[in-house]
Amino acid sequence: MNMKQDKKQLRNRIQMICIMVVWGSLTLLCWFFPKKELSESERRKLSQFPKVTRASIINGSYMENFEEAAKDQFPMRESFRRIRAVTDIYGFQKKDVHGIYQTDGQLAELLYPLRETSVEHAGEKSQDIYDTWLADTDVKVYLAVIPDKGYYAEETSDYLNFDYEKMNRILQEEFPEGEWIPLADTLTMEDYYATDSHWRQEKLEETADRLLEVMGKESLQGLEKKLALEDFYGVYAGQSALPVNGEPIYYLTNDVLEQCQVYHVENEKTLGIYDTEKLTGRDPYEFYLSGSTAIAVIENPSCTTGQELVVFRDSFGSSIIPLLLQSYSRVTVIDTRYVSPELIGDYVTFENQDVLFLYSTILLNESETMR
Repeated sequence: MNMKQDKKQLRNRIQMICIMVVWGSLTLLCWFFPKKELSESERRKLSQFPKVTRASIINGSYMENFEEAAKDQFPMRESFRRIRAVTDIYGFQKKDVHGIYQTDGQLAELLYPLRETSVEHAGEKSQDIYDTWLADTDVKVYLAVIPDKGYYAEETSDYLNFDYEKMNRILQEEFPEGEWIPLADTLTMEDYYATDSHWRQEKLEETADRLLEVMGKESLQGLEKKLALEDFYGVYAGQSALPVNGEPIYYLTNDVLEQCQVYHVENEKTLGIYDTEKLTGRDPYEFYLSGSTAIAVIENPSCTTGQELVVFRDSFGSSIIPLLLQSYSRVTVIDTRYVSPELIGDYVTFENQDVLFLYSTILLNESETMR
Protein backbone atom coordinates (compact mmCIF):
# COMPACT_ATOMS: atom_id res chain seq x y z
CA MET A 1 0.00 0.00 0.00
CA ASN A 2 2.83 2.33 0.95
CA MET A 3 4.60 1.41 -2.28
CA LYS A 4 1.51 2.39 -4.30
CA GLN A 5 1.25 5.65 -2.42
CA ASP A 6 4.93 6.34 -2.98
CA LYS A 7 4.56 5.71 -6.72
CA LYS A 8 1.51 7.96 -6.87
CA GLN A 9 3.32 10.73 -5.02
CA LEU A 10 6.36 10.31 -7.29
CA ARG A 11 4.13 10.50 -10.37
CA ASN A 12 2.44 13.64 -9.04
CA ARG A 13 5.79 15.24 -8.33
CA ILE A 14 7.05 14.42 -11.82
CA GLN A 15 3.89 15.90 -13.33
CA MET A 16 4.26 19.02 -11.21
CA ILE A 17 7.93 19.37 -12.15
CA CYS A 18 7.07 18.98 -15.84
CA ILE A 19 4.37 21.64 -15.57
CA MET A 20 6.75 23.99 -13.77
CA VAL A 21 9.49 23.39 -16.33
CA VAL A 22 7.11 24.05 -19.23
CA TRP A 23 5.65 27.12 -17.53
CA GLY A 24 9.09 28.43 -16.61
CA SER A 25 10.43 27.82 -20.11
CA LEU A 26 7.55 29.63 -21.75
CA THR A 27 7.89 32.50 -19.27
CA LEU A 28 11.57 32.83 -20.12
CA LEU A 29 10.76 32.68 -23.81
CA CYS A 30 8.26 35.50 -23.33
CA TRP A 31 11.05 37.56 -21.78
CA PHE A 32 13.72 36.82 -24.38
CA PHE A 33 11.61 36.25 -27.49
CA PRO A 34 11.66 39.29 -29.85
CA LYS A 35 8.94 41.70 -28.78
CA LYS A 36 6.32 42.81 -31.29
CA GLU A 37 4.71 46.22 -31.29
CA LEU A 38 1.78 45.33 -33.54
CA SER A 39 -0.34 42.35 -34.48
CA GLU A 40 -0.68 42.63 -38.26
CA SER A 41 -3.46 40.05 -38.39
CA GLU A 42 -5.54 41.70 -35.65
CA ARG A 43 -4.54 45.24 -36.67
CA ARG A 44 -3.91 46.39 -33.13
CA LYS A 45 -1.08 47.32 -30.80
CA LEU A 46 0.22 44.55 -28.57
CA SER A 47 0.73 44.95 -24.82
CA GLN A 48 4.35 45.36 -23.72
CA PHE A 49 6.01 44.02 -20.60
CA PRO A 50 5.96 46.54 -17.73
CA LYS A 51 9.01 47.86 -15.94
CA VAL A 52 9.71 46.35 -12.53
CA THR A 53 9.17 48.94 -9.82
CA ARG A 54 8.58 48.60 -6.11
CA ALA A 55 5.28 50.47 -6.33
CA SER A 56 3.92 48.28 -9.16
CA ILE A 57 4.81 45.10 -7.28
CA ILE A 58 3.20 46.31 -4.04
CA ASN A 59 -0.07 47.49 -5.64
CA GLY A 60 -0.31 44.40 -7.86
CA SER A 61 -0.32 46.29 -11.18
CA TYR A 62 2.93 44.66 -12.27
CA MET A 63 1.53 41.13 -12.35
CA GLU A 64 -1.70 42.32 -13.96
CA ASN A 65 0.18 44.10 -16.75
CA PHE A 66 2.64 41.21 -17.04
CA GLU A 67 -0.20 38.74 -17.64
CA GLU A 68 -1.67 40.93 -20.39
CA ALA A 69 1.73 41.32 -22.04
CA ALA A 70 2.47 37.60 -21.76
CA LYS A 71 -0.74 36.83 -23.66
CA ASP A 72 0.23 39.22 -26.45
CA GLN A 73 3.94 38.36 -26.60
CA PHE A 74 3.54 34.59 -26.27
CA PRO A 75 5.91 32.64 -28.59
CA MET A 76 4.17 31.28 -31.69
CA ARG A 77 1.05 33.15 -30.62
CA GLU A 78 -0.51 33.21 -34.10
CA SER A 79 -0.19 29.43 -34.44
CA PHE A 80 -1.85 28.86 -31.08
CA ARG A 81 -4.62 31.31 -32.00
CA ARG A 82 -5.27 29.36 -35.20
CA ILE A 83 -5.36 26.02 -33.33
CA ARG A 84 -7.76 27.38 -30.74
CA ALA A 85 -10.08 28.93 -33.34
CA VAL A 86 -10.27 25.73 -35.38
CA THR A 87 -10.84 23.66 -32.23
CA ASP A 88 -13.61 25.96 -31.01
CA ILE A 89 -15.50 25.99 -34.33
CA TYR A 90 -14.96 22.48 -35.67
CA GLY A 91 -14.21 20.60 -32.46
CA PHE A 92 -16.51 22.14 -29.84
CA GLN A 93 -19.01 23.33 -32.46
CA LYS A 94 -19.03 26.89 -31.17
CA LYS A 95 -20.94 29.34 -33.33
CA ASP A 96 -18.41 32.18 -33.23
CA VAL A 97 -14.84 33.10 -32.36
CA HIS A 98 -14.42 36.46 -30.63
CA GLY A 99 -17.79 37.55 -32.04
CA ILE A 100 -16.91 36.52 -35.62
CA TYR A 101 -19.08 33.84 -37.24
CA GLN A 102 -19.23 32.05 -40.59
CA THR A 103 -22.25 32.20 -42.86
CA ASP A 104 -22.64 31.46 -46.58
CA GLY A 105 -18.87 31.29 -47.05
CA GLN A 106 -18.42 34.69 -45.39
CA LEU A 107 -17.02 35.85 -42.06
CA ALA A 108 -19.32 38.33 -40.34
CA GLU A 109 -19.43 40.18 -37.04
CA LEU A 110 -22.09 39.53 -34.43
CA LEU A 111 -23.55 43.01 -33.78
CA TYR A 112 -26.53 41.96 -31.67
CA PRO A 113 -28.10 43.57 -29.73
CA LEU A 114 -29.23 46.85 -31.27
CA ARG A 115 -27.87 49.67 -29.13
CA GLU A 116 -30.70 52.16 -29.46
CA THR A 117 -28.95 54.88 -27.44
CA SER A 118 -25.98 54.66 -29.80
CA VAL A 119 -28.21 55.14 -32.85
CA GLU A 120 -29.92 58.06 -31.13
CA HIS A 121 -26.51 59.56 -30.42
CA ALA A 122 -25.55 59.33 -34.10
CA GLY A 123 -28.82 60.98 -35.11
CA GLU A 124 -28.33 63.74 -32.54
CA LYS A 125 -24.79 64.38 -33.77
CA SER A 126 -26.08 64.67 -37.35
CA GLN A 127 -28.84 67.01 -36.19
CA ASP A 128 -26.28 69.16 -34.38
CA ILE A 129 -24.27 69.48 -37.59
CA TYR A 130 -27.42 70.47 -39.44
CA ASP A 131 -28.44 73.04 -36.83
CA THR A 132 -24.95 74.55 -36.66
CA TRP A 133 -23.97 74.67 -40.32
CA LEU A 134 -26.82 73.69 -42.66
CA ALA A 135 -29.98 75.29 -41.29
CA ASP A 136 -31.11 78.41 -43.13
CA THR A 137 -28.95 77.55 -46.17
CA ASP A 138 -30.04 76.33 -49.61
CA VAL A 139 -28.27 72.96 -49.38
CA LYS A 140 -30.08 69.70 -50.12
CA VAL A 141 -29.62 67.09 -47.40
CA TYR A 142 -29.76 63.30 -47.84
CA LEU A 143 -29.43 60.37 -45.45
CA ALA A 144 -28.47 56.76 -46.22
CA VAL A 145 -27.39 53.73 -44.18
CA ILE A 146 -25.05 50.97 -45.34
CA PRO A 147 -26.11 47.58 -43.90
CA ASP A 148 -23.47 45.21 -42.59
CA LYS A 149 -23.27 41.64 -43.89
CA GLY A 150 -25.46 40.36 -41.08
CA TYR A 151 -28.45 41.99 -42.77
CA TYR A 152 -28.19 39.48 -45.60
CA ALA A 153 -27.49 36.53 -43.30
CA GLU A 154 -30.69 36.89 -41.24
CA GLU A 155 -32.62 34.17 -43.04
CA THR A 156 -29.77 31.63 -43.18
CA SER A 157 -28.12 32.36 -39.83
CA ASP A 158 -28.97 30.87 -36.44
CA TYR A 159 -28.01 34.08 -34.66
CA LEU A 160 -30.39 36.52 -33.03
CA ASN A 161 -31.67 38.97 -35.60
CA PHE A 162 -30.55 42.57 -35.52
CA ASP A 163 -33.54 44.91 -35.92
CA TYR A 164 -32.35 46.96 -38.89
CA GLU A 165 -35.75 48.50 -39.55
CA LYS A 166 -35.84 49.85 -36.01
CA MET A 167 -32.33 51.24 -36.38
CA ASN A 168 -33.30 53.10 -39.54
CA ARG A 169 -36.47 54.39 -37.93
CA ILE A 170 -34.63 55.72 -34.87
CA LEU A 171 -32.04 57.47 -37.03
CA GLN A 172 -34.67 59.13 -39.21
CA GLU A 173 -36.64 60.24 -36.17
CA GLU A 174 -33.55 61.83 -34.61
CA PHE A 175 -32.47 63.39 -37.92
CA PRO A 176 -35.61 64.13 -39.98
CA GLU A 177 -34.00 66.78 -42.20
CA GLY A 178 -32.21 64.23 -44.38
CA GLU A 179 -34.12 62.82 -47.35
CA TRP A 180 -33.98 59.05 -46.90
CA ILE A 181 -32.22 56.99 -49.59
CA PRO A 182 -32.70 53.21 -49.10
CA LEU A 183 -29.67 51.15 -50.12
CA ALA A 184 -30.22 47.66 -48.71
CA ASP A 185 -32.08 46.37 -51.77
CA THR A 186 -29.19 47.32 -54.06
CA LEU A 187 -26.78 44.95 -52.29
CA THR A 188 -26.30 41.24 -51.55
CA MET A 189 -23.97 39.27 -49.31
CA GLU A 190 -21.62 38.70 -52.28
CA ASP A 191 -21.05 42.45 -52.59
CA TYR A 192 -18.86 42.36 -49.45
CA TYR A 193 -15.38 40.95 -48.94
CA ALA A 194 -15.56 37.43 -47.49
CA THR A 195 -12.96 38.18 -44.81
CA ASP A 196 -13.70 41.83 -44.11
CA SER A 197 -16.51 44.12 -43.01
CA HIS A 198 -16.33 46.37 -46.07
CA TRP A 199 -18.04 46.18 -49.43
CA ARG A 200 -16.40 45.62 -52.82
CA GLN A 201 -16.12 48.72 -54.99
CA GLU A 202 -16.57 46.75 -58.22
CA LYS A 203 -20.02 45.68 -56.94
CA LEU A 204 -21.28 49.16 -56.05
CA GLU A 205 -22.40 50.67 -59.34
CA GLU A 206 -26.08 49.99 -58.64
CA THR A 207 -25.77 51.43 -55.14
CA ALA A 208 -23.99 54.53 -56.43
CA ASP A 209 -26.62 54.94 -59.14
CA ARG A 210 -29.35 54.89 -56.47
CA LEU A 211 -27.68 57.71 -54.56
CA LEU A 212 -27.10 59.75 -57.72
CA GLU A 213 -30.62 59.18 -59.00
CA VAL A 214 -32.21 60.55 -55.83
CA MET A 215 -29.79 63.49 -55.80
CA GLY A 216 -30.63 64.17 -59.47
CA LYS A 217 -27.16 63.54 -60.85
CA GLU A 218 -25.66 61.45 -63.66
CA SER A 219 -23.91 58.11 -63.18
CA LEU A 220 -20.20 57.64 -63.82
CA GLN A 221 -19.76 56.09 -67.26
CA GLY A 222 -17.12 53.95 -68.97
CA LEU A 223 -15.74 52.36 -65.82
CA GLU A 224 -13.01 49.74 -66.17
CA LYS A 225 -12.30 47.13 -63.50
CA LYS A 226 -8.63 46.66 -62.60
CA LEU A 227 -6.79 44.46 -60.11
CA ALA A 228 -5.13 46.25 -57.20
CA LEU A 229 -4.15 43.31 -54.95
CA GLU A 230 -4.37 39.55 -55.42
CA ASP A 231 -4.45 38.29 -51.83
CA PHE A 232 -6.36 40.46 -49.39
CA TYR A 233 -7.03 39.20 -45.87
CA GLY A 234 -9.59 41.36 -44.12
CA VAL A 235 -10.00 42.31 -40.49
CA TYR A 236 -12.27 39.34 -39.73
CA ALA A 237 -9.60 36.90 -40.90
CA GLY A 238 -7.17 38.26 -38.33
CA GLN A 239 -9.65 38.66 -35.50
CA SER A 240 -11.04 35.14 -35.84
CA ALA A 241 -7.70 33.42 -36.68
CA LEU A 242 -9.67 30.92 -38.79
CA PRO A 243 -7.99 29.45 -41.89
CA VAL A 244 -9.36 31.35 -44.89
CA ASN A 245 -8.25 32.11 -48.42
CA GLY A 246 -7.13 35.52 -49.60
CA GLU A 247 -9.28 37.42 -52.09
CA PRO A 248 -8.59 40.08 -54.72
CA ILE A 249 -9.12 43.82 -54.37
CA TYR A 250 -10.38 45.42 -57.57
CA TYR A 251 -10.97 49.08 -58.35
CA LEU A 252 -12.99 50.96 -60.94
CA THR A 253 -11.50 53.77 -62.98
CA ASN A 254 -11.89 55.86 -66.11
CA ASP A 255 -10.52 59.10 -67.55
CA VAL A 256 -12.52 61.20 -65.09
CA LEU A 257 -11.22 59.44 -61.97
CA GLU A 258 -7.64 59.36 -63.19
CA GLN A 259 -7.63 63.16 -63.45
CA CYS A 260 -9.06 63.76 -59.97
CA GLN A 261 -6.84 65.01 -57.16
CA VAL A 262 -7.49 64.52 -53.45
CA TYR A 263 -6.20 67.06 -50.93
CA HIS A 264 -5.97 65.65 -47.42
CA VAL A 265 -6.32 68.52 -44.95
CA GLU A 266 -4.92 66.49 -42.06
CA ASN A 267 -1.44 65.99 -43.53
CA GLU A 268 -1.62 68.60 -46.32
CA LYS A 269 -0.91 66.00 -49.00
CA THR A 270 -2.37 65.85 -52.51
CA LEU A 271 -2.81 62.35 -53.92
CA GLY A 272 -4.89 60.49 -56.46
CA ILE A 273 -8.19 58.73 -55.83
CA TYR A 274 -6.37 55.45 -55.24
CA ASP A 275 -3.33 55.22 -52.97
CA THR A 276 -1.18 52.26 -54.03
CA GLU A 277 1.17 52.64 -51.05
CA LYS A 278 -1.65 51.53 -48.75
CA LEU A 279 -1.80 48.14 -50.45
CA THR A 280 1.33 47.08 -48.56
CA GLY A 281 0.18 48.62 -45.28
CA ARG A 282 -1.70 47.22 -42.32
CA ASP A 283 -5.12 47.64 -43.98
CA PRO A 284 -5.08 47.41 -47.80
CA TYR A 285 -8.70 48.66 -47.92
CA GLU A 286 -7.19 52.10 -47.25
CA PHE A 287 -6.18 51.99 -50.92
CA TYR A 288 -9.48 53.79 -51.51
CA LEU A 289 -9.11 57.54 -50.85
CA SER A 290 -6.10 56.74 -48.58
CA GLY A 291 -8.46 55.41 -45.91
CA SER A 292 -10.36 57.30 -43.26
CA THR A 293 -9.06 60.83 -42.81
CA ALA A 294 -10.62 63.81 -41.08
CA ILE A 295 -11.29 65.98 -44.15
CA ALA A 296 -10.42 65.39 -47.79
CA VAL A 297 -11.29 67.56 -50.79
CA ILE A 298 -11.59 65.92 -54.21
CA GLU A 299 -11.22 68.18 -57.23
CA ASN A 300 -12.72 66.92 -60.51
CA PRO A 301 -11.37 68.98 -63.43
CA SER A 302 -13.56 67.08 -65.90
CA CYS A 303 -16.71 68.65 -64.43
CA THR A 304 -17.20 72.39 -64.97
CA THR A 305 -20.65 72.78 -63.39
CA GLY A 306 -19.23 74.14 -60.15
CA GLN A 307 -21.55 71.84 -58.19
CA GLU A 308 -20.27 70.43 -54.91
CA LEU A 309 -21.09 67.37 -52.83
CA VAL A 310 -20.31 67.13 -49.12
CA VAL A 311 -20.28 63.63 -47.61
CA PHE A 312 -20.28 62.85 -43.90
CA ARG A 313 -19.07 59.28 -43.82
CA ASP A 314 -17.18 56.42 -42.17
CA SER A 315 -14.71 54.00 -43.79
CA PHE A 316 -17.36 52.47 -46.09
CA GLY A 317 -17.60 55.78 -47.91
CA SER A 318 -14.00 55.57 -49.14
CA SER A 319 -14.79 53.11 -51.92
CA ILE A 320 -18.16 54.44 -53.10
CA ILE A 321 -17.43 58.18 -53.10
CA PRO A 322 -15.26 57.96 -56.28
CA LEU A 323 -18.33 56.57 -58.07
CA LEU A 324 -20.31 59.75 -57.24
CA LEU A 325 -17.94 62.19 -58.94
CA GLN A 326 -19.42 62.47 -62.45
CA SER A 327 -21.57 65.56 -61.90
CA TYR A 328 -19.55 67.29 -59.18
CA SER A 329 -16.63 69.66 -59.62
CA ARG A 330 -15.72 69.16 -55.97
CA VAL A 331 -16.49 66.57 -53.31
CA THR A 332 -15.63 67.31 -49.68
CA VAL A 333 -15.38 64.22 -47.50
CA ILE A 334 -15.72 64.58 -43.71
CA ASP A 335 -15.29 61.92 -41.04
CA THR A 336 -16.48 63.24 -37.68
CA ARG A 337 -14.66 60.44 -35.87
CA TYR A 338 -11.49 62.43 -36.53
CA VAL A 339 -12.59 66.06 -36.60
CA SER A 340 -14.84 68.04 -34.29
CA PRO A 341 -18.04 69.28 -35.98
CA GLU A 342 -17.29 72.69 -34.48
CA LEU A 343 -14.36 73.05 -36.90
CA ILE A 344 -16.25 72.13 -40.08
CA GLY A 345 -17.00 75.77 -40.88
CA ASP A 346 -13.28 76.45 -41.12
CA TYR A 347 -13.07 74.21 -44.19
CA VAL A 348 -16.51 74.27 -45.83
CA THR A 349 -18.85 77.13 -46.68
CA PHE A 350 -22.29 75.63 -47.09
CA GLU A 351 -24.06 77.17 -50.06
CA ASN A 352 -26.07 75.35 -52.72
CA GLN A 353 -24.39 71.95 -52.17
CA ASP A 354 -25.73 68.44 -51.96
CA VAL A 355 -24.97 67.08 -48.48
CA LEU A 356 -25.03 63.32 -47.91
CA PHE A 357 -24.88 61.66 -44.50
CA LEU A 358 -23.70 58.13 -45.29
CA TYR A 359 -23.21 55.83 -42.30
CA SER A 360 -22.73 52.09 -41.85
CA THR A 361 -24.77 50.11 -39.32
CA ILE A 362 -21.47 49.18 -37.65
CA LEU A 363 -20.76 52.84 -36.85
CA LEU A 364 -24.35 53.56 -35.85
CA ASN A 365 -24.28 50.76 -33.28
CA GLU A 366 -20.96 52.07 -31.88
CA SER A 367 -21.35 55.80 -32.44
CA GLU A 368 -19.37 56.82 -29.35
CA THR A 369 -16.46 57.37 -31.74
CA MET A 370 -18.31 60.27 -33.39
CA ARG A 371 -17.22 63.63 -32.00
